Order: sequence, then structure tokens, then C-alpha cells
Amino acid sequence: MTWVSFLAVFFIIWWTVLFAMLPFGLRTQDDEKDVTLGTVSSAPRGAHMLKAVIRTTIVSVLIVAVFYGLTKGLGYSFDDIPRFVPKGN
Repeated sequence: MTWVSFLAVFFIIWWTVLFAMLPFGLRTQDDEKDVTLGTVSSAPRGAHMLKAVIRTTIVSVLIVAVFYGLTKGLGYSFDDIPRFVPKGN
């Protein structure tokens, strides 16, 4: 895998993980019982994006490391997936 492919895989995984991580640690205005006039009560209370980006980066690095270990270290590829899927009737 070239470094460009590696960055592309990391970029795709990072964005996917970001959307999965956004709800974690989110405090809404309704949770804090402090709803700003003109906003919905489910709006986020305070900034939480920096924490979400840090968590996303850590999880993405772990996922890409496992992916890299499976592909380079053990030699697995997408062609090996059918060997691990049980055949049904």
C-alpha cells in the first residue's frame, strides 16, 4: 500500500468514525436545564467538537493499525473474506 492509499484509507475511516463518535459526551441544553431563547432544547450546550475530534483520531488510528497489521503483517486481503464467512444452505 502506498502512502497515498494509506492516507485515503485513514481519511475515509476517520470521517466514518467521526459521525459515530459525535453523540458521545454530548450535553444538550435540555440536559443542563438552560435553554437559550430561540433555540431548540436538543441543541448542544457548549463546544464539544475538540473532544470528539481527539476521540475520533485515537479510534481511527487504532482501526487503521489493525487494518495495516492484518494486511501487511498477516497478509490478509479482501479476497480472503469468503474463507471466513460460513456458507448457508
